[in-house]
Amino acid sequence: MRPVNSRIGQEISRLTQHHPELSGIYTLSDGLDAFAARMKLADLAEQTLDLQYYIWNKDMSGMLMYSVIQRAADRGVKVRLLLDDNNTRGLDNILLALDRHPNIEVRLFNAFKTRKIRALSYLTDFSRLNRRMHNKGFTADNQATIIGGRNIGDEYFSAGGEQLFSDLDVLAIGPVVSQVSEDFERYWNCPSVNLLTEVIRPRPWRGRKNTISSMMGQVSLNPHAERYVKRLEQADFFVQLAGGKLPLIWAKTHLISDDPAKARGEAPDNGLITSHIISAINEPMHQLDIISPYFVPTRAGVEQLIALAEKGVDIAILTNSLKANDVAIVHAGYAKWRRRLLQHGIKLYELKRDTSDGRQPRDRGLTGKSGSSLHAKTFSVDCREVFVGSFNFDPRSAMLNTEMGFVIASESLSDTIHQIFIGTLNEKAYQVCLDEKGKMYWREYAEGRERIHQSEPGTLIYERLFIRALYHLPIEWLL
Repeated sequence: MRPVNSRIGQEISRLTQHHPELSGIYTLSDGLDAFAARMKLADLAEQTLDLQYYIWNKDMSGMLMYSVIQRAADRGVKVRLLLDDNNTRGLDNILLALDRHPNIEVRLFNAFKTRKIRALSYLTDFSRLNRRMHNKGFTADNQATIIGGRNIGDEYFSAGGEQLFSDLDVLAIGPVVSQVSEDFERYWNCPSVNLLTEVIRPRPWRGRKNTISSMMGQVSLNPHAERYVKRLEQADFFVQLAGGKLPLIWAKTHLISDDPAKARGEAPDNGLITSHIISAINEPMHQLDIISPYFVPTRAGVEQLIALAEKGVDIAILTNSLKANDVAIVHAGYAKWRRRLLQHGIKLYELKRDTSDGRQPRDRGLTGKSGSSLHAKTFSVDCREVFVGSFNFDPRSAMLNTEMGFVIASESLSDTIHQIFIGTLNEKAYQVCLDEKGKMYWREYAEGRERIHQSEPGTLIYERLFIRALYHLPIEWLL
């Protein structure tokens, strides 16, 4: 841990001295808590903020967070913001306004050369642009960090009418934060990253029109934003932190991540996160729970799971149902393997679509996934180790996108996630089953009653036929 003479550093030193070599972990499963934790870290920071994200939306929570980091920069905090360029459409003016601040520097990962019609770039540079930086990290003063599945946007933070995600981040202090800081440095300085002004030509300064403050003025007129800020003040995270009762789990924790050279197809095998995940799973003996919004196991992955099941490992997988998935083509890469997995005793559960706001998840396309009901990415092994991060169990995460996450050696956290997993299944997910003739059906429990679906619940026949047609296309490597 790097010594830092700041409020965060002093408080963390007081806590970590009683837990040498262990990191303090606090889970952020509630969207309001997840935003509150980021806001508090930014407000407490005195020296640095290092932020790395795949998506940062220009919505209410996105603008609130922009204003938070600008406020920190106004106090003298050095802010570095690294964004994947795939989802910065419409943000050029905002990013330029941030980058003009003497204490803020913005860089873009795998930038598009053509800003207005980005699809044209795919025609000439597909192999590069098909690889994205999917990492998510928020680190203050090199002393505290938040890692997990959430990007920055209303749908991730219980902040609006968008599809609400079931997601998971962890706040960490202790030795693992140094690993995150070092990882940020190698991404920040890697060849796939450009200075903002190398990609976006600076425009003449237009006064308040391009400032974050003026944009926040528009957000402040929204009564929903005012209500959201008031809710933040009552978030469990704030209440527990103010009372000095934030319940930390102390555990050996280490960061695993991809070598940024993966974005150029040049990372060595031992620089890929998949090799670290295989090592972390380390031959489960009894139980393996996998939670992944996009689960595309591929033939090799299916055979590995079957081999574990045949050794007596109880395997359960939770992913999105077709109705809850925002990328239908990805669902095809999972659906083609369902029957084989079920035949070998592997349990499959599919999360129902959240209908509380009446909206459908938006299909974001192959590289822009982010609108499904389930968004958490985690696995639990034998109630002894947990992974939490950005990695989906699909070929895109394994071979194309860069990813990161924590492996946490904690029986209590692993058991907690296992219990949440089990508790989710009855009311919020369908169980996929096989009848005595080998035909699939979906079992649902609602209001204490069982209901059987003979086809994918909530879908139309043309949707199911479309998915079936995709089974046979050689596109799995893209998913």
